[in-house]
Amino acid sequence: MNINEIQSKSILSASKVYDYVVNPYVGCQHGCSYCYARYMKRFTGHKEPWGEFVDVKINAAELLQKEINKKKKAKVWISGVCDPYQPLEAKYELTRKCLQILAQNDWPVVIQTRSPLVLRDIDIIKEAKHFEVGFSITTADDEIRKLFEPHAPSIMDRLNALAELHQSGIRTYAMIAPILPGAEDLVGMLEGIVDYIYVDRMNYNYADFIYKKYHLEDKRSDEYFDFVGQEIMYKCTQLGIECHIFF
Repeated sequence: MNINEIQSKSILSASKVYDYVVNPYVGCQHGCSYCYARYMKRFTGHKEPWGEFVDVKINAAELLQKEINKKKKAKVWISGVCDPYQPLEAKYELTRKCLQILAQNDWPVVIQTRSPLVLRDIDIIKEAKHFEVGFSITTADDEIRKLFEPHAPSIMDRLNALAELHQSGIRTYAMIAPILPGAEDLVGMLEGIVDYIYVDRMNYNYADFIYKKYHLEDKRSDEYFDFVGQEIMYKCTQLGIECHIFF
């Protein structure tokens, strides 16, 4: 793993998903095979495979403190092209420091992660007025998870963390994206621990080799994604869970 401490020039960027995005790291130790953020290599100059490098923006908090004073208050996504709670966060605490600043200034925040490490910061999140936390969960089958996300936390660890956050009174959501085989079984597991669910299909080809290697090509078709999307929506309707599908 190539880890570099860098000085970033900015940290609070415009986003097409929410108003702003904060990425305390460049690269991600989880290294999920399908990750759309792999495109970042075109701009970073890294030759290492995705998942084998991380640039740590050690001045992230200092930059954020300056930048929020210059911009109009709006919703911040943490994070867009890295997991803000990848293992290095335990050491550097950049995400925690950024959350403290945003909470102190009453900015609304949407956290998205795969890691139970977010529970470390439950003290900040509970006290903030407009924070919510979501977990990316792509399948209910941990064996499938191991094929596509071998370095990410287990499905059960994510579900347990979601449950703890929700029970603490924090607004929570699940991002079922991309849809992997077994995703249709997630809804029942999410009942009572999320306020809403987002669903999206696989729209990129980075993981095609895994589908081919394990003879899962039929789980990559338009027909499969449409069927699973409809099944997830039906189950959510039956259980009274707010659900948004983006395809």
